[in-house]
Order: sequence, then structure tokens, then C-alpha cells
Amino acid sequence: MGIETEYGVLQPGRPLANPMLMSSQVVTTYRALAASADGVRGRARWDYDDEDPLSDARGFRLQRASAHPSLLTDDPEHAAPAGPSAGQDAFEEIARPDVDEYDDPSAANVILTNGARLYVDHAHPEYSSPEVTNPLDAVRWDVAGERVMLAASRELLAIPGSEVVLYKNNVDGKGASYGTHENYLVERSVPFATVVDGLTPFLVTRQVFTGSGRVGLGQSGQEPGFQLSQRADYMEAEVGLETTLRRPIVNTRDEPHADRARWRRLHLIIGDANHLEVATYLKLGTTSLVLWLLEHLDAAAEAGCAVRGRLAALRLADPVADVARVSHDLTLGVRLALADGRELTALEVQGEYVSIVRDALAALGGVPDDGTADVLDRWASVLGRLAQDPASCAREVEWVAKLRVLEAMRRRDGLAWDHPRLAALDLQWSDVRPERGIYHRLVASGAVDRLVDEDSVAAAVHHPPADTRAYFRGEVMARYGSNVSAASWDSVIFDVPGARSLQRVPMLDPLRGTRGHIGALLDASPDAGALLAGLSASRG
Repeated sequence: MGIETEYGVLQPGRPLANPMLMSSQVVTTYRALAASADGVRGRARWDYDDEDPLSDARGFRLQRASAHPSLLTDDPEHAAPAGPSAGQDAFEEIARPDVDEYDDPSAANVILTNGARLYVDHAHPEYSSPEVTNPLDAVRWDVAGERVMLAASRELLAIPGSEVVLYKNNVDGKGASYGTHENYLVERSVPFATVVDGLTPFLVTRQVFTGSGRVGLGQSGQEPGFQLSQRADYMEAEVGLETTLRRPIVNTRDEPHADRARWRRLHLIIGDANHLEVATYLKLGTTSLVLWLLEHLDAAAEAGCAVRGRLAALRLADPVADVARVSHDLTLGVRLALADGRELTALEVQGEYVSIVRDALAALGGVPDDGTADVLDRWASVLGRLAQDPASCAREVEWVAKLRVLEAMRRRDGLAWDHPRLAALDLQWSDVRPERGIYHRLVASGAVDRLVDEDSVAAAVHHPPADTRAYFRGEVMARYGSNVSAASWDSVIFDVPGARSLQRVPMLDPLRGTRGHIGALLDASPDAGALLAGLSASRG
């Protein structure tokens, strides 16, 4: 799993400043900063060869000529390729590109030593975290992204006229929204229709504990009020390929960044950017548990657990409208119409998911590991306390924490929900600067729960997780950065002096390339040539 976060960008005093330029400054500034800190002098480009944003999980591929330009996230100079064939595991010799491709100043992109990618996406600086295997690590490397952005903005502050303020949020208050996308590795044997049917009611209702809160109702905040989620008003379809228009509850992009025969990458765009660590933890943890459930429907049925029927009973009659309906209901009591004519609240739908997951685990005879048990217990606990007294969840649920701060200001100064000071505070909540961000003030005062300590976050800024292929990607950038020509999620391309061509090392299995798998060879390889020789020898 992993998180991609597009940050809001602003230059104080210059409301018409070019966001593309500001975003590029953020990325290139951090590239220089990282080179100084980590000693990585390479200028590796992003390898677009496996990018295919027009492939649809429903079994077709959108023609490039008819695609909205926002979908063309691959190299804009070339048609999106089909990607590497499933199971490819041999080195591939590649012709060296023209030097101009490396020196293009618009290609603001950094492959970090922690395995993440920092680049400009849709006029925003985006931090795409490395792949991790558990929600606690997802929190750790997500917070590391906040520190990356803070470091870049601090560095820009020292350049006269280049001050840039970054916000970890999802709306600009004027009708635009930018994304916090989640990615999950899912077995391709699970039919995509099963994923959609089983996941949709969960995604519509999980905002009761994952929402980051927002001042204003409607895409432009045209109606006064407060709601649970920043992204809810921008969801306009149940299923679809788009990410910046007609945004769907379940995105159908079929771009696995892994062995296509074995896996799909479920790309979710409905979630909010969270500062509260428990909210991020539960967002990733509960969603991955529901996906585990969908992967084990047949096994649960064979064990006598009627999981499939119970999930089918949760189908919503109007899921798209329900996204906003849930978000606009601060009482958490609005009843959602189900396809079978019944009505349930969002909390009740979530409670059913908890019960179904627990029953499936019990039926399959597995003893949950400590991490799984913790997610289940926190999930159930938060739902129960939200039903009794939402204010009791202010340390863990972001919209509750934000609402408490806003209500205090409203009471103190007699402000209506359409007062601009409330909108300003909503924005200030997500400021990445500790001295300005409201969230950071709550952390300093001990008012919210943290799950990761600053020492581990500082390490995650520079080092990759040890138990996924991100370890290989990050370590080769740190050790042999000057010999890395390009990289992507599922390959690294080396340019070794004396070699007649570039060499691509494929990484189609996200659980290979770990420290346990490759660490000893890396330690024994003084240079990239020795590493490639060792990899060739190990393949026999």
C-alpha cells in the first residue's frame, strides 16, 4: 500500500503566481537539498515505459485521442505504451536517449533515497510514498513526506521572492480539488466487479472516521456550514477512469506497476489528506482489511461463513449522492437507503463491515497478528464512541478535532459559518509549517494522538522501508545514484561506465528487493557494476 499526496501551493502576496512554476521550484529545490544531505548527485529521470493511465480495469483501453488531457500522466511526448509483459524478469538492454531528455527543465522529478517519488503533477508538488506492507509504516512514510515538503519550503524562504507555502489539504475554497490517492495491491483473481460491489458502501461511509473536515458546502463552498470530508462534494460517479473530472468513488485505472498476471493496483481517489495519524492509520488499515475480505470470499464461504450475502445486503441505492449526504451530516444519524429497501446510518454500515471481517477471520481459523488486531480494535472503538459522543474522538478523528477548534472560535467571536476567518483557519490547519499550522499546535499541546515518533520519521525521510522493493530502489539511489539513469515503481535503469547499453532491472514483485532479499549483495557491491554482476549471477 502507499499514498500519493498533491500539496496545495501558494505564494504570499502573489495570488496569481504560476502554480506550475512554484511546484517545480519546490521539487528542484528539494532535489538540490537532498543531494547536499545524502550526497546523491545523479539526475535520474522517471521511466514512463510502464505507465499506461488509459487502461481500464473493466476490460478496455480508452483511446488517447478521446482522453481528457488530465488523464495523460505518462510522457506527454509519446503515446502511452502497454507496459512490460507479465513475468518479465531478465535485464533489458535499452538504447541511450538523447541528452536533451535528461536536461529538460520542465521535468521536475526526484527519486528519493527513501524509495518515494517527488514530482509535479497537475500543477501541484506531489509526494508519492514508497510501497509499505502495513498501515503503521504508511503513516510513517506519509509524515516523512510532510517533512520533505517542509524542508523544500524552508529552503525557498531563503531565496528572495521565492517564498512558497505548502498545505496538506484537498481544496482551494474556490471550486478546485487536488488529490490524496491511496494504492493497494490486490490479487487480480478477484473480479473487478466484486471489488466495486464490496468496496463502494465502505468507501462512501468510512469518512465518518477518515474525513479531515471542511468549512463550506458544495464544490465552491457556496453554502455556509461544516462537513466531514474535503473530497466528498467532488465525487460525481460510482465507477470511472477519470481523476480530475467526474471523479468516481472507485477508480478503474488498471496500471498495476507489478506483474499484471498476478495483481492489480487499486487506485482510490476518494480519500482526504489527513494530518491526524490515527485517521491515516485507520484509513489504510480498514481499507486493506476489506480488500483482504474480498480476496477470501470463496474460502470464507467454504468455511460456512455467509460473507458474500452479507456484503451484497449493504449495497446502497444511490452511492454517489450518499457521499455528500454522509459528509454534510454532523449528527452521524442520516439514514442511507439500501438497494434492498432498508435504511442504515453510515456508522451502522461500518459496524457491519467490522462484524463481517471478524467473522471471516474466525471462520478461516486465523489468529490476527498484532497489527491486524489493533486496526480491528481501533476501528470498532472509534465507531462506538462516534455513536455515543463524537467529541470523545477528537484525539483521533480529524474532522472532530477541527470542528472543536472552529466551534471555539465561533463561540468566542460570534462568527457565522460563512465568516472568512473560519475559512482562513481551515486553510491554516493544513499549513506544513509547525509555527503556523493549527494541527502542529495541537501536537505541541498534546491534544492529538501520535503513532510514530520523530526519530523514526526523520529516518524515513532518507531511508526506505526494508520489507518491500522500495528498499532496492531507495538504496541504489543512495549508493549508486550517479549510475541510475531512470527508475519507476517496477524497474531501475542503470548506466554503468563501460557498458555498451543501459540495463533495466525489473522489479515486478513488490515483495522482492527487500533488505532480507538483497541487503547482503548491496553491502558487498562497491559499485553499480558489481551489483549488476551479482544480480546476474544470482539469476543463474
